[in-house]
Amino acid sequence: MAIEGKNDMAGRRIRLGMVGGGRDAFIGGVHRIASRIDDQYDLVAGCFSATPEKSLASGADLGLPEDRVYGSFEAMVRREARLKNGIEAVAIVTPNHVHFAAAKPFLSRGIHVICDKPLTATLADARKLAAAAARSGALFVLTHNYTGYPMVRQAREMVASGTIGDIRVVQVEYPQDWLTEAIETTGHKQAAWRTDPAQSGAGGSIGDIGTHAYNLACFVTGLRLEALSADMQSFVGGRRVDDNAHVLLRFEGGARGMLWSSQVAPGNENALRLRVYGTKGGLEWQQEEPNTLWHAPFGEPPRKLTRANAGALEVANRISRIPPGHPEGYLEGFANIYTEAAQAIRAHAAGKPPPAEVIFPTVQDGLAGVAFVEACVRSSSRNAAWVKPAA
Repeated sequence: MAIEGKNDMAGRRIRLGMVGGGRDAFIGGVHRIASRIDDQYDLVAGCFSATPEKSLASGADLGLPEDRVYGSFEAMVRREARLKNGIEAVAIVTPNHVHFAAAKPFLSRGIHVICDKPLTATLADARKLAAAAARSGALFVLTHNYTGYPMVRQAREMVASGTIGDIRVVQVEYPQDWLTEAIETTGHKQAAWRTDPAQSGAGGSIGDIGTHAYNLACFVTGLRLEALSADMQSFVGGRRVDDNAHVLLRFEGGARGMLWSSQVAPGNENALRLRVYGTKGGLEWQQEEPNTLWHAPFGEPPRKLTRANAGALEVANRISRIPPGHPEGYLEGFANIYTEAAQAIRAHAAGKPPPAEVIFPTVQDGLAGVAFVEACVRSSSRNAAWVKPAA
């Protein structure tokens, strides 16, 4: 990503707070790294745990002064909103069921929100949060980080420009194997909350990684979902949420799709894969080889396009940092979301819209994702009946 001249908001970084992401929380560290890659933010405050003692300890780990580390996000928003040097944006990196309660008060004080996915644990909360964001006027950024990968941006541009013609078929999958056994019963923190419907929501694998697959398919193709048929399973005995899902998709305009999400597929780590087929050709992208995009014009040999090389478009090059052959991936994808959010925050402070090329998932994308999960759960409970998303 072209970094020159980005730190132009009165010559300083954006003051960032964080809710969640304390000791032993994987995603909190990811967000902190991503926020700093392009030197756009300073983490200055946080409520890092639901336990005040753990929050204070986590803040000390990060070198924050005690008076900027809080025992609750309610106390944090009250004080930070009053401080002259209070936070301008907050990252919400808690389990799903806390997203709504944490984000809403920051929005009400005009503090920009950068929230991990999915938007909320329930559709009702997602609708309320979307309404709160609309009322506040503050920015709401959802960190579907795969939308920040350069070759995903290239695929989106190629679809939009008609390179592969009218879309007919979309295939997207996200298999993992880490929940093949009931590790949630062994004290594994990440597994415990992801398999607890009170914290994750009604969707298991479909909410955790299926939402990524769904968002990626819609982001690249620009298609809108018309209806779906979902067949979801909990293969591991005693598990209260799905760990595998097959979903048939009908898109507006006639395109058809299939989505598979699984966390019980041995041999798969983070095998997110998207294939899009149109009347003039096809595209294929895999997250585990993120710098490569395969383009297959109809009747011609497939072409391997790589990040920052001769075949890369400007939409990919503008969010690339290093020369071709050096891999960029997960952390840089997150960083692209954070940096484009920073551009939008600076434009907002100046009373201007963000630059036209700036793209990031919004609260409306989050609402669509939660509606997708709700529709999958509803369909599966009706023996894979075809249903329409509620939002």
